Amino acid sequence: MRILVLGFTGYLGTHVVERLRALPGAQVLGGGRSPAADLDVDLALVRPERLAKALTSAAPDTVINCAGATGGDTVTLAEVNARGPAVLCAALREAAPAARLVHLGSAAEYGPGAPGIPVTESAATCPVGPYGATKLAGTVAVTASGLDAVVLRVGNPVGPGAPPSGLPGRIAALLRETGPGPEAVLRLGDLSAHRDFVDVRDVARAAVLAATAPGPLPPVLNIGGGRAVPVRDLVRGLADLAGFRGRIEEGAAGSARSAQVSWQCSDIAAAGRALGWRPAHTLDDALAALWEGGRAP
Repeated sequence: MRILVLGFTGYLGTHVVERLRALPGAQVLGGGRSPAADLDVDLALVRPERLAKALTSAAPDTVINCAGATGGDTVTLAEVNARGPAVLCAALREAAPAARLVHLGSAAEYGPGAPGIPVTESAATCPVGPYGATKLAGTVAVTASGLDAVVLRVGNPVGPGAPPSGLPGRIAALLRETGPGPEAVLRLGDLSAHRDFVDVRDVARAAVLAATAPGPLPPVLNIGGGRAVPVRDLVRGLADLAGFRGRIEEGAAGSARSAQVSWQCSDIAAAGRALGWRPAHTLDDALAALWEGGRAP
């Protein structure tokens, strides 16, 4: 089985590739801008016809699209998160129409949640900013493509290798920089928002299950921890792992998104039915792996 992973050097892609390489009989190809890529492609810029030629040569049975942008200006987000999946689908229809496509979407596509009510895949989508809106545009491109495709709407990934561009990685980096002493002060924004955190290793397992599942899958599946956790608890958990004895100061205002989306939780029952998937790691597992993974040798 030939499986092409786009965005294979990114946070999610790295974990997906690692899990795929343990799969008997899988030939894993990497696609992206890295010099180590088997397929040199930038979904934000490539023309569909050029990508189709490259896909014809690679002849994948399955494509897992982990490429995505979480930060940057609106143009960058649109190029990577919206244009990229649309170009990929157009190229796959021409070059490998029978291939399975697994696309990693985001729970940010849903927008604000109602406290106490996990969102199902049939819930209305109402993203509050460019990131969620561009990810939703990518999902629409995939689900309307006519391909054998599934979108995994991923919650807030956390775990080993979490980059500082995301909240868990940023908090870990700040704790390392600040140090554990009693005089240390960690100044953060409002931490009252609730998020659905999911271990990145569980996300990778879901992607592999979706790539190898027989028969058609539902167009969208939620992949999350299945519970809403106060961001404050995540920060406190990392602080405890760091042995932090200082003071955590919460500002009155956090990010604009946190203010607009104060509660998020995904209903993950459909992924259980379609893939036999449930999270195998707790949030404590994920935080411990994140903290240990960043220790100096």
